[in-house]
Amino acid sequence: MGNTPAVIEAPAPHRAEDTAGGGPSGRGLLLLGICIVLIGLNLRTVFSSFSAILPEITAASGIPAGLITVLTTGPVLMLGLAAPAAPPLARRFGTERTILAAMAVLTAGLAVRGLGDFPAMVAGTIAAGAGIGVVNVLLPTLVKRDFQHRLGLMSGLYTGAICAAAALGAGLTHPLLEATGSWQAALGFWALPAAVVLLLFAPLALRRRPARGGRQTASGPSVWASPLAWQITAFMALQAMMSFSVFAWLAPVLRDRGIDGGTAGYIVAGSIVVQVLGSFLAPPLAARLRSQGWLNAAIALLTGAGFALVILGPLELVWLWAVLLGVGQGSLTALALTLIVLRTRNSGTAARVSGMMQCVGYGVGSSGTLLVGVLHTSTGSFTPAALMFLLIGAAAAVMGGLAGRHRFVDG
Repeated sequence: MGNTPAVIEAPAPHRAEDTAGGGPSGRGLLLLGICIVLIGLNLRTVFSSFSAILPEITAASGIPAGLITVLTTGPVLMLGLAAPAAPPLARRFGTERTILAAMAVLTAGLAVRGLGDFPAMVAGTIAAGAGIGVVNVLLPTLVKRDFQHRLGLMSGLYTGAICAAAALGAGLTHPLLEATGSWQAALGFWALPAAVVLLLFAPLALRRRPARGGRQTASGPSVWASPLAWQITAFMALQAMMSFSVFAWLAPVLRDRGIDGGTAGYIVAGSIVVQVLGSFLAPPLAARLRSQGWLNAAIALLTGAGFALVILGPLELVWLWAVLLGVGQGSLTALALTLIVLRTRNSGTAARVSGMMQCVGYGVGSSGTLLVGVLHTSTGSFTPAALMFLLIGAAAAVMGGLAGRHRFVDG
């Protein structure tokens, strides 16, 4: 990363949580990187798999539209509610062990969701959302701590994996439904890859001892008093409003426009596959720039326009609109997450900023899926949602421009 600014290349100051138990090196570092990517591959299937077969679930179960909103909004809300617990849990038990426990909760939640009755689906999706909320906060901390020399590369890999998870859920769940004849089995399937990753990560996580004196790592500047931290958080919240609306509503939007379920699933998966490309390329580019403001703003506008065109644009060009949306959304998500490591100087501050931006960001971001449902229910059309996404994209452009300036939360 020869073109990376010196501040990105310079080693971060070590703290207790950076060195306790011996940091990974060589083969251990490679294994940790692989595990981070594999964990990322399980962090969005809970959202996209449900929306991919939403009409079939509604028809078979008779769940009313109001309760469906609970299942689409609840897990996103849990991302924000669970986020504040991640840093103190990591200080008490160690980052890797906390991620391991959260992955166990996610796996159990996905399995319970597959039981099919409404209480089980609510409990499973809420548990899955809570597990993901903790992991969301701590993955950037691992990257900041152990991959300081490859921030752009590792940020791209794990954010790309997160987008790929959404693509897998969107593209494979409908074929799974057709193959098994059971929507419960199609949903429950996603507990299997999560369980595999849990088993692979367990030996590494259990070998890493919690830091001694970990309580001291909570000290440092209050990110809640930092204007920059709030700008990053607002950028995260606005992109989350669009991102999770894609997972929850893109397939229903396409089917509302007359596209059959299988084709809609492929279009959503294709759009999200393009997200993977955007999320892989955006972090290295951002890391090479002194200021990311113009890049954040341009991508935010592209994302809002892409979603609006999927809803309102000519149907014969729907694949083009889906690709534009994918490029924008994948890059936007990656840029928001990459700001955590680009705008902090050490892993302790990165953890606090990550907890703040994901607590507030996902909490507010969950309102996006809720607003789409409310607007569609009240008007019978997705057109108001298209206008909403144009406004959100414009607001994200403003906040992204501010958050991308060359400054640091910790001075």
